[in-house]
Amino acid sequence: MIQSRRALPPLNALRAFEASGRRLNFRAAADELGVTQGAIAQQVRALEDQLGLRLFQRQPRGLALTAQGAAYLSDVTRAFDMLGEATGRLFARPETVTISVTPTVAAKLLIPRLAEFYSALPEVDLRTVATEALADFDRDQVDIAVRLTSQPFPATLEARLLFRQELVAVASPHLVKGLTLPLSREELCKLPLLHDSHDRWGVFLGIREKLPGAAFNHTTLALDAALAGQGVVLACRAFVAADLEAGRLVQVTNATATIGPDYFLVRKRASSPRKAVDAVWDWCAARLSLA
Repeated sequence: MIQSRRALPPLNALRAFEASGRRLNFRAAADELGVTQGAIAQQVRALEDQLGLRLFQRQPRGLALTAQGAAYLSDVTRAFDMLGEATGRLFARPETVTISVTPTVAAKLLIPRLAEFYSALPEVDLRTVATEALADFDRDQVDIAVRLTSQPFPATLEARLLFRQELVAVASPHLVKGLTLPLSREELCKLPLLHDSHDRWGVFLGIREKLPGAAFNHTTLALDAALAGQGVVLACRAFVAADLEAGRLVQVTNATATIGPDYFLVRKRASSPRKAVDAVWDWCAARLSLA
């Protein structure tokens, strides 16, 4: 027969002893554990017989722990506390919050801050849906969205301005090496221009004709091309702020253009919003906002 590597008394006997030791009363321990007073007394007596020790002194109005019983109670209570904490951790699952953002917001603003996010909100599992499509809060089961849109909003929605679209022309410092910045409009037009799906170059330069240059269906791709030294890209300052600060990109002209619509944090109004959603909302409002 294989013996257990731990010589432990029965769990019920330990529970009866621990409750009785805390309460110093068999009846109170019985009420706590939902059994009879006789069952508690029998379990404790069986434990004492197995250990060969007296754990309690029986008194007319209750119990008193012996010196050995008091020491044992401290260890047993600590063991039960550890079991309770371990069980709680087993069932403590992070709450999932779903946020819908554009691919550019995901790549340039959210993903670089994920370590910071999980440090601030370790109890939340953030599910990010990166899409250009307008999310439907109910159909897509989205809790929060970052939307490029304009006011006013329906009464059913809560919105907070994150930042406006301030367009800046940026390029890799390697592309403009040897040139004197800021560039004039004529000098800028001599460089390869990169176009995203919004293609704001005409608005930015005040011209109607379409300018040549590589075109991409996502702003993130145009920004990656600029970082690789392939040309000048026109982008919202919020999306290139970190690259400008790090010197990976430089602003090649002082000209800027602020256009609509704006980027808003949006969610459905709820009479009793989830705490996890509130926490993510507040974090996004603080860390993604330039307003």
